[in-house]
Amino acid sequence: MNILRIASFTAALGLGLLGSVHATELPSSQELKGPEAFSQIEDETERSRAMFKEAGKVIQHPRCVNCHPVSDTPRQGLDMRPHEPPVVRGPDNHGAPGMVCSTCHQPQNVDPVGNGVPGNPKWHLAPKSMAWYGKSLAEICTQIKDQDRNGGMDMDDLIQHMAEDSLVGWAWNPGGDRQPVPGTQEKFGKLFAAWVHSGAHCPVE
Repeated sequence: MNILRIASFTAALGLGLLGSVHATELPSSQELKGPEAFSQIEDETERSRAMFKEAGKVIQHPRCVNCHPVSDTPRQGLDMRPHEPPVVRGPDNHGAPGMVCSTCHQPQNVDPVGNGVPGNPKWHLAPKSMAWYGKSLAEICTQIKDQDRNGGMDMDDLIQHMAEDSLVGWAWNPGGDRQPVPGTQEKFGKLFAAWVHSGAHCPVE
């Protein structure tokens, strides 16, 4: 079986499996609040923490956490099960040689029937230093602010990443019948920016 036939078979297998992986939906999340909803909190530290907790509705949603695994195996579906077919992150977080993410994940969602293969031009895993799976929102907050773990991004870089990055934005446009994360990327970006400008305080637990 040549490489092209293997890739075609794998893509077809992934397409069939993805159709069933997302069959179970979580209850609809409460609408994401914008920063103005927290203006009545006078203490800036508490306001900052409250805004990050609200942002956690997006950050801790399976659509985001699935691509921030602790192991070398991505997860999928709202139940965050290990990726099928089995794949690994590879040396650059884009998959193993000969089986990179783009073998199946195209530059856009492929939704011929219900839930096809999700896609984005940047499809890849977050580095292990930004593993979120199984961690508390407070732990994730600390990671996000740590330039030694977040890819060297300062706060302005983080705001731009959250508000404008197309792979982050995929979570609001996951394709098929998949449940998107709450709100919009624009609202999330404004909430994240307001958190930064209020001191970027992390939740205590």
